[in-house]
Amino acid sequence: MSASEKAKALAEQAIGKVKKEVGRTVGNESATAEGSAKESKGDLRGAKEKAKDAFRN
Repeated sequence: MSASEKAKALAEQAIGKVKKEVGRTVGNESATAEGSAKESKGDLRGAKEKAKDAFRN
């Protein structure tokens, strides 16, 4: 996994998790949904990079 892509994936996951929890805390469903989406995007980015690494080896 390239270091920059791994960092992007981890950043998206962290930002999404924080946004989701803040939205849940204040009762903002829109922010909660956006946070969940961003967290999922980070998960997918990480999975894509792991798959690329598997095919390289």
